[in-house]
Amino acid sequence: MHIVQQILFILLAGAAVFIFTKKVKEMRRNVLLGRDEDLSENKDQRWKNMVLLALGQKKMFKKPIPAFLHLAVYAGFIIINIEILEIFIDGITGAHRIFAPALGGLYSFLVGFFEVLAALVLIGCVIFLIRRNVLKVRRLSMHELDGWPKNDANLILITEVVLMSLFLIMNTADLSLQQLGAEHYTKTEPFWITGHLTGMFSGMSAGSLIVLERVCWWLHIIGVFAFLNYLPYSKHLHIILAFPNAYYSKLNPQGELKNMKEIQNEVLYMMEPDKAPAASGEPATPPRFGAKDVMDLSWKNLLDAYSCTECGRCTSSCPANMTGKKLSPRKIMMDTRDRLEEVGKNINANGTFTDDGKSLLHNYITVEELRACTTCQACVEACPVMIDPLDIIMQLRRNLVMEESNAPGEWNLMFGNVENNMAPWKFSPDDRDAWVNG
Repeated sequence: MHIVQQILFILLAGAAVFIFTKKVKEMRRNVLLGRDEDLSENKDQRWKNMVLLALGQKKMFKKPIPAFLHLAVYAGFIIINIEILEIFIDGITGAHRIFAPALGGLYSFLVGFFEVLAALVLIGCVIFLIRRNVLKVRRLSMHELDGWPKNDANLILITEVVLMSLFLIMNTADLSLQQLGAEHYTKTEPFWITGHLTGMFSGMSAGSLIVLERVCWWLHIIGVFAFLNYLPYSKHLHIILAFPNAYYSKLNPQGELKNMKEIQNEVLYMMEPDKAPAASGEPATPPRFGAKDVMDLSWKNLLDAYSCTECGRCTSSCPANMTGKKLSPRKIMMDTRDRLEEVGKNINANGTFTDDGKSLLHNYITVEELRACTTCQACVEACPVMIDPLDIIMQLRRNLVMEESNAPGEWNLMFGNVENNMAPWKFSPDDRDAWVNG
């Protein structure tokens, strides 16, 4: 019987790892569709950002209560899954709690600590479910989350509740079997929480307890493998991507917008025509000004989209959104990810991207949303993992203005004044000081 379980486990683990690896490769390809961007400078600061922001969740603690709950759920889920190493070895070898004899009392201490974390995860997930579905916290119940995003958040919380419950029931049944002296169940010291729960199963036979323990063991590991392959399709991918995203976050001061090299070159070519590509013999490949689709964004913008936690802190901090305008920085990131996934499916189907008549601009993100942005940086400041919705907004807006000549009349008036008078106002340079008279 043990050999059958070992074979099933190896097949299940192999399939889970294969499917996950395949999807990760697709996502890496999708991210690399973006333009190149060098973010390799100042490695010491980048490592510091990753430790403080991704591991320490520093920016989460601007709201202490949800931050503590999130840290408990995050740390608990990650640390508890260290036990997956033992489960993995047990599944392959047919052993049971293979580390227990070697670690002795330390083993019971570690599993007891894992149980406390599991209880914290359970409590945290239940509170988060209440916040989303009963209290209906505004940023967690906006219309942009209707449908799949809301179901995704609830599903992952329920899954974590189930996995932690299975873990605790499994340990309780295991301890009960140890007390009965069941074969194959290594004797350990009582665990911190389940050691007090064995009375729940006092009337059950050894055979029934073995079935219960094995069912919980299998459902737990199947749930973990399912969760692994669900991650790439879920906002909870940030569990993994928060680390590289924090590492590669931009280090330039907030509010500093990048000049477009293409524009600088256009001005240079007007001033010094001999340096223009046609004059120098270089191939004249006209660049796209700003971004119209995901391929025009940088790889970091696309990594941002995959890293978005959909927590809504950016949107709840956005003054445009507060005043009823359609702009939601969270939706900008969700739309970018959805379009990137659509492009990826196009490539999977055709081998290379085939024009589908759609683009991120207009089909996903509207002109009204882009114009509402005040570039105040509130969304960037609020994001726990250093996502930058503003950079995407600015690139799309530049494309609107520079390639589609799509700008409000007030902007066009200002552009004309800057071009003719070298200032936003309708005064010639010679009359610029006239306003002080009188």
